[in-house]
Amino acid sequence: MSGFFGVASKEDCIFDLYFGTDYHSHLGTRRAGMAIYDNKDGFNRAIHNIENAPFRTKFEKELERMHGYMGIGCISDYEPQPLIIRSHHGTYSIMTVGKINNTDDIVEKLLNSSPTHFLEMSGGDINATELVATIINQKENLIEGMQYAQEIIDGSMSIVIMTPKGIYAARDKMGRTPIAVGQKEEGYCLAFEAFSYLNLGYTPLRELGPGEIVIMTPEEVRTLSAPGSKMKICTFLWIYYGYPSSSYEGISVEKMRYNCGAALAKRDAHSVRPDNVAGVPDSGIAHAVGYANASGIPYSRPFIKYTPTWPRSFMPTIQSKRNLIAKMKLIPVHDLIQDRSLLLIDDSIVRGTQLRETTEFLYKSGAREVHIRPACPPLLYGCRYLNFSRSSSDMDLITRRIIREMEGDNKYPNLDVYADPDSPQYQEMIDRICKQLNFTTLRYHRLDDMIESVGIDRDKLCTYCWDGKQ
Repeated sequence: MSGFFGVASKEDCIFDLYFGTDYHSHLGTRRAGMAIYDNKDGFNRAIHNIENAPFRTKFEKELERMHGYMGIGCISDYEPQPLIIRSHHGTYSIMTVGKINNTDDIVEKLLNSSPTHFLEMSGGDINATELVATIINQKENLIEGMQYAQEIIDGSMSIVIMTPKGIYAARDKMGRTPIAVGQKEEGYCLAFEAFSYLNLGYTPLRELGPGEIVIMTPEEVRTLSAPGSKMKICTFLWIYYGYPSSSYEGISVEKMRYNCGAALAKRDAHSVRPDNVAGVPDSGIAHAVGYANASGIPYSRPFIKYTPTWPRSFMPTIQSKRNLIAKMKLIPVHDLIQDRSLLLIDDSIVRGTQLRETTEFLYKSGAREVHIRPACPPLLYGCRYLNFSRSSSDMDLITRRIIREMEGDNKYPNLDVYADPDSPQYQEMIDRICKQLNFTTLRYHRLDDMIESVGIDRDKLCTYCWDGKQ
């Protein structure tokens, strides 16, 4: 994932840009950057590696060095950005959020149509933001270029471009990721996370619609291309990605997670009666509070996340090391584990490795039972739209490995039956996951209950990773 922030102000905007970008640190762990524009000095940019240090530490010196009345900033799990591009459109700075599934096809088309080149990042990947800029530069103006990029990209793509005239923002054509706009007397801002500007004195203005393109200056935010009528915003924003104080399409992340927990408790009524309910920090906590409030079962914190140096730490690409670091973050509270029956809520189960180790850790610490309640349905498909994980194959998902065991030589199983919580195949899959990961019981959140917890029409939500529907 990535998060971004942009400012157009009548005054020097570096302070707002610095802290607004920092408020997106939960969305990226590898690279961060800020670009700023001033009429006198032109464009200025800084990009730093944030794998082993937080954004504020790495960019503190830029507060003194960078000045201007417009700026954009980005925190990313992947490519360094924002970039500064010089083209027939003039000089501009660009940052993006999204995922491109057809990179090779687009690159081949561009290389065959005109002389161009791409700089490779480590690992041989092409910087996705550079690729988007190259696509945009095929057209006569920026608006047509952004529309063309969204048209030919298989996946999703929200784009922010800063020029001397203003900051252009284009939300993904299906609205899978958000762009929120805030305002105050000195100017305007835009952000992935709307909460990021509240403490900077901005008040909410509105959210961009799917595919909408606007230009933001210190004086106004003006629509250049009207929003489309169809939306498929990512439901996982509420389940996992979003910070608790976030909201999307007017729906609070924290409230939605309470609703999720309450719905899980309703399905569990009279089937299990643990001593305590707990959430896996951080995103599982609000779900657990909702469950506890609805069920009347006491909420507790049998382990605490160590945050002084690991609020959102660098995660190695080697999965075994990722698992170790995730485990090291959690500190047990043995008095709240010993001889207890615990119901544990996590945001999801992907590979299952970390949750299995957490469960084993609870048993070793004296827990009698560990009941697991993921806050979303079983993940059956790798995300095509937001870099949800570094998984290179659907077979990284524990559900798909279990289905392969069940189906044997059948290379093309009917996954619809495994997405149906009332089918015998679904129940067998859940029973096998429960046994393999050594849970006392396992019950996933149902898709219909989860959608009701959000409170948005189902046809406006992306549920691809659970049911394969685009």
